[in-house]
Amino acid sequence: MHAVTDLFDGFDRAEFVHDRISHHYYRAGAGPAVIVIHEIPGLHPGVVAFARRVIEAGFTAYMPSLLGEDGREISGGYMMSSMGRACVSREFTVFGTGGTSPVVAWLRALAAKAHDECGGPGVGAVGMCLTGGFALGMMVDERMLAPVLSQPSLPFGITARQKAAIGIGPADLTRVKERAADGACLLGLRFTGDRAVPAERFETLRRELGDAFVAVEIDSSPGNPHGIPKDAHSVLTTHLVDEPGHPTRDALDQVLMLFRTRLVAAVDPDPVP
Repeated sequence: MHAVTDLFDGFDRAEFVHDRISHHYYRAGAGPAVIVIHEIPGLHPGVVAFARRVIEAGFTAYMPSLLGEDGREISGGYMMSSMGRACVSREFTVFGTGGTSPVVAWLRALAAKAHDECGGPGVGAVGMCLTGGFALGMMVDERMLAPVLSQPSLPFGITARQKAAIGIGPADLTRVKERAADGACLLGLRFTGDRAVPAERFETLRRELGDAFVAVEIDSSPGNPHGIPKDAHSVLTTHLVDEPGHPTRDALDQVLMLFRTRLVAAVDPDPVP
């Protein structure tokens, strides 16, 4: 318990209920809001470390807890048990190709609350792995100005249709495309060898959203110059190499720059000397 308390030191914990769905979240920082949506298995230390980078960059991080045990380290058994819970949960569309996961409506409501509390032109969001595509569904709300899809893994890519699917319903996609045409943009991150995030998924995003979708695809092929393992998956957490010049560090910097450009620079230009 002491280690978990230390991990979330400085964060406030609160419950949020929307449409009979209830989850708690952690909040810390100052400035425009960024919703940090954890990957499988849950709010592990790597996700919290990323949220602290968001805070250091000048933002308020909101970390909802959707699965797992807060602060628990990753292990194989823990990953499997958390994945099993997600597969049977009504909040997650794990295999289907034609709909937005129900929990995205809750996340949109949390983002609206965060915007009301923090102000600014809008909010940002980062989804990871199982939740990677949720930031796309959150773009339905015009307050979502800086969405990031980090290794979006839903739906699970077993069939060709699932590999190309982007985890959003037709009506939501129509709205997202309208926003993209009006100047909204989003960032997608993946390792090239990651079977959980098929290349076909990013091709769909390019086709549907055009230049509004900025893809960051990090070479993890055999013999790649940075020695990235072929099973690399978590761009911003587990497989982040926090060294200048490393492609994962470059991806992290690009995420933070998106937040600065869309949530700060738009209303707070550099002062004139």
